[in-house]
Amino acid sequence: MAVQIQQAAQVGAYLVAQRLKGRERFPLVLMLEPLFKCNLACTGCGKIQHPVEVLRQNLTPAQCFSAVEECGAPIVSIPGGEPLLHPQIDEIVRGLIDRRKFIYLCTNAILLEKSLHKFTPSPYLSFSVHLDGPREIHDRAVDRQGIFDIAVKAIQAAKAQGFRVTTNTTIFQDTDPKAIQDFFDFTATLNLDGMTISPGYSYAWAPDQDRFLQREQTRALFRQILAPYKSGKKRWNFNHNPLFLDFLTGDKDYDCTPWGSPSYSVLGWQKPCYLLNEGYYQSFQELLDETDWDKYGHASGNPHCQDCMVHCGFEPTAAIAALQPQNMGRALGSIFGW
Repeated sequence: MAVQIQQAAQVGAYLVAQRLKGRERFPLVLMLEPLFKCNLACTGCGKIQHPVEVLRQNLTPAQCFSAVEECGAPIVSIPGGEPLLHPQIDEIVRGLIDRRKFIYLCTNAILLEKSLHKFTPSPYLSFSVHLDGPREIHDRAVDRQGIFDIAVKAIQAAKAQGFRVTTNTTIFQDTDPKAIQDFFDFTATLNLDGMTISPGYSYAWAPDQDRFLQREQTRALFRQILAPYKSGKKRWNFNHNPLFLDFLTGDKDYDCTPWGSPSYSVLGWQKPCYLLNEGYYQSFQELLDETDWDKYGHASGNPHCQDCMVHCGFEPTAAIAALQPQNMGRALGSIFGW
């Protein structure tokens, strides 16, 4: 069971409450970026391309808590940069746990093992470790040898101390489906609390623009990768709503929910998708009120959105779709292991 019952219950209650209040647009996951500085230079990420004066900035704990309360999302993803480089990351995490937010602290795990003493295991905290595949694929993606082994060792240490640990894997154009299937088999030996997967999308500042997938390429590749899972031959432990996996393989066709995963950083509230670099608002309400939401998503005709199938836009759509009576059985089955 990947999505824990406590999280599923609280998120489900939140979604129902938003609908009962008549809210058309509401966040599900806040992507809280307390810094952009990182200790890696991954080819598919452009965060460290920010100017030096931006890379030197950190959000304070107070700024983080204010953003979380302003937004109201039940889940907080803490990417970066590398969050474990933040000198007050433990204080930030404690404050979010006190606010009963489900936290996914995204890390490349270089500093994870030596940082575990700063944290206390909690059902509200998961370390989400970046692993883009088996050793050779991952070390090439992060452009440094040995990082895969460091990450695996850190995962084992964190699990031994009682922490929840998931992995996050980005699938690029040149990925060998069999290699990823073997990687999923390997991660099953690590006693993980779930895996997340997403197709790579052309993040404008990423150094390597040749590895990103187009829409039909994404569907074809994920159909190959997930074939043993879909047929029941494999029981990989995905930390996903199964409707999102159906979307990746083309079995369902959803449009983006661009307000579902807002991003807040040292620069403010991103307009409205972190992949497009269109600027920032100073408040979450301004983001909701001032954005022309009809300009985003596949149906909008926006050329930047036509090939995107990234989790931050489509998992909120799948979560809302799970409330429909015809989909509730599959969603509940993923929680209870039916």
